[in-house]
Amino acid sequence: MQRVRYLGSQWLAAVAEAVASSERLQALAGDHEIGLTQVVTGAPHGDVTYHLQVSGGRAAIGAGPADPEHVRFTERWETAVAVATGAMNPQEPFLNGDIVFTGDHERLVRAGELFAEMDAAFESVRELTDYA
Repeated sequence: MQRVRYLGSQWLAAVAEAVASSERLQALAGDHEIGLTQVVTGAPHGDVTYHLQVSGGRAAIGAGPADPEHVRFTERWETAVAVATGAMNPQEPFLNGDIVFTGDHERLVRAGELFAEMDAAFESVRELTDYA
């Protein structure tokens, strides 16, 4: 597979494929319902909005906001890159306000196992991603 630019359309397609092909993630989707929107501002190619939609036993990633949207994260490009590359602990930007959270906190917490599995799906794409 070719290299992809972080948050670009090819990256989004690669992540969507990784999520769709994860049997474990799709199985967990049967136990959860959540729409999560991620907004990254100030990216070199413009602001980026994408979503994770989990319902009806299916997990999918796509461009634009989740519908319905239960949770939204908004962060700057530099923060997104630092978290994605492991340069920053994912909890740190929440604590210092660099990631703004809005929405249903309890729903997010209940989906913790789902998000742990999402990280595994993203791992294969991380190896092919350029963050510049």
